[in-house]
Amino acid sequence: MFYKSQEIFNILFEAIPEGIVIVDENKNIVAANSLAEKIFGYKKGELTNQPRDILIPKRYLTTHKNQFSYFTAQLNKQKNSRGLYLFGLTKKNKEFPIEISLKPFTVYEKEYVMALILDMTLKRETEKKIDSINVVLEEKVKKGTVQLEKTIAKLKEVNLNYKKELQNRIKIERKIKEALKKERELNELKTKFLTLVSHEFKTPLSGILTSAILLEKYQLSEQQEKREKHLKTITDKVQYLNSVLNDFISLERLDSSNENYKFTVFNLSTVINEVVYNANMLLKSGQHINVSPNISDFVLQQDKKILELTLNNILYNAIKYSRENTDIDIEVSKNIKKLMIKITDQGMGIPENDQKFIFNRYFRAENVLNIQGSGIGLNIVKEHIENLGGNLNFKSIENKGSEFFVELPIINEL
Repeated sequence: MFYKSQEIFNILFEAIPEGIVIVDENKNIVAANSLAEKIFGYKKGELTNQPRDILIPKRYLTTHKNQFSYFTAQLNKQKNSRGLYLFGLTKKNKEFPIEISLKPFTVYEKEYVMALILDMTLKRETEKKIDSINVVLEEKVKKGTVQLEKTIAKLKEVNLNYKKELQNRIKIERKIKEALKKERELNELKTKFLTLVSHEFKTPLSGILTSAILLEKYQLSEQQEKREKHLKTITDKVQYLNSVLNDFISLERLDSSNENYKFTVFNLSTVINEVVYNANMLLKSGQHINVSPNISDFVLQQDKKILELTLNNILYNAIKYSRENTDIDIEVSKNIKKLMIKITDQGMGIPENDQKFIFNRYFRAENVLNIQGSGIGLNIVKEHIENLGGNLNFKSIENKGSEFFVELPIINEL
């Protein structure tokens, strides 16, 4: 029956590079090639006519039967099934993993199943080693990742410290540059100051000396007018020098922070009347100072000396930079919080391009460079007024005149 072409069958049977076990419909082994016998540890011919179950571990018999039933059902549909992973049992009762591919066939109207068997022991051991290596690698990767994260954190910290150090260095360099810049500016200011002092004192002193010498020549009574002219020149020059000295003294106090403000209660009219009285001696021909009639209505508590210095400076500038036959107006007003004094002239005005620099120390507008002046008065009084909590501002149009606004907080009005 099954072995009629035995020789050809044996040649083909042994040539297949897998273990082969052929099981009949009664689940008995009818044939096995030498590789299958070797896999299961049997001698040649020992598996023939043995039940299939001798190749299956007893604890897996139920499982294997269920799996075989499933694959048998699949066989009826596909006539082929691969990838059945089971455990085999050797002759010495040693379990080992196998992979079986089932191929059904029919010979002389009898059903058989050919099982192609691969010993998976080596593969499973290799997989276990790979899994073990993977576990080790994963652990190393985890440790490496942790170490890398620590290293990155340290690098970030170092980078942050570097940034902070760099920022500190930049700040230090900036401070050094600022200090050098201030030192250069100070040296320039000292040079300007010395030049200014030399010029501002030399010219008036020369005028005083010249007038004093000329006075000696005018002894006769009919020369009285000439004597008075030179006496006025001397008086004007002395007043100017006194004003310059006051500016320099006030400037030194501001720079050294030695200015102590003294607040007293006084009537505003006493300050304005005194300032106007002194300014009248400096008026040009036809100039006139107009004062609003309400100045005696204001009794306030402030630094009287600073207010007088401020008004003197602004009023003297108005006289100096205005033409003959023009008026200078002083107006006073107030609200709940502050006192406001406005001084208006019809003078040269301040060029628009120079207005933003007008409160800078030693700055003088381009249209007054040929007129005597120090360029520090407005800088000084603005700092004083701001120190007192007030403000000094202006509006000006070149060749039409200027308006200066002095604002002081009302500390106590009686």
